[in-house]
Amino acid sequence: MASRLEGKAAIVTGGASGIGRATCKLFAQEGANVIVADLDMDGAQATVEAIGAAACPYTLDVTKEEAWEGLMAGGLGVGGNLDILVNCAGIGRAGDFEELSLEDWNAMVAVNLTGVFLGCKHGVRAMRQAGNGGSIVNISSIAGLVGGDDIAGYSATKGGVTMLTKSVALHGARFGIRCNSVHPTYVDSEMLDPVAEAFPDRETMLAGMAKLVPLGRVATPQDIANAILFLASDEAAIVTGSALLADGGQLAGLPSAHTG
Repeated sequence: MASRLEGKAAIVTGGASGIGRATCKLFAQEGANVIVADLDMDGAQATVEAIGAAACPYTLDVTKEEAWEGLMAGGLGVGGNLDILVNCAGIGRAGDFEELSLEDWNAMVAVNLTGVFLGCKHGVRAMRQAGNGGSIVNISSIAGLVGGDDIAGYSATKGGVTMLTKSVALHGARFGIRCNSVHPTYVDSEMLDPVAEAFPDRETMLAGMAKLVPLGRVATPQDIANAILFLASDEAAIVTGSALLADGGQLAGLPSAHTG
């Protein structure tokens, strides 16, 4: 069976850890050449070392347009034309809404929303120039579909990603460029490290989160990478503008609290 991304060139932001790292590794296993883009060069290099010759690191601040311009102008040496872009870089800040600082709000908007906007903008341009279509996958969250009183800023930015994805999908469709979003539940990755500090240990935190997920566990980075792979591959050739839930059934409906 042929590899699902054989010969394709991909950029994955946030590739130094978590979902991004798992996605880079999976893409390479499926035949893609991968640019591991991140500000954390130690983490990006570790991802590359785990992959081998099919990957290269690239220092990218997703909030800076000139950084994206530089990547598209000179950073596509691994594989040439751009076929796949995964906008995975993201940050979160939790806490009482009234205590949310403007600094934290602006930081989340810059990385989670502006970073995805810039990625889509320059990704579409690069894909149009190549003329081969392409696939953009934006990592949102279940918090991009429903609110959370202690993650108001994060939810707002991820909601923006949800709607931006649909708009980019409509724009890109005329060029054969697809754009979809993935909406994970809790993922056991480095992004949960600050949350874990509020619990006696990580296992206690994960057990509590798992109770909120109908399938009974939190997601792993590999779970989400598998969903991203589907949307990036030609198997999803007719799928665009969609919000793919990877939430263990969390948003399917009300919990069974109405039985005796």
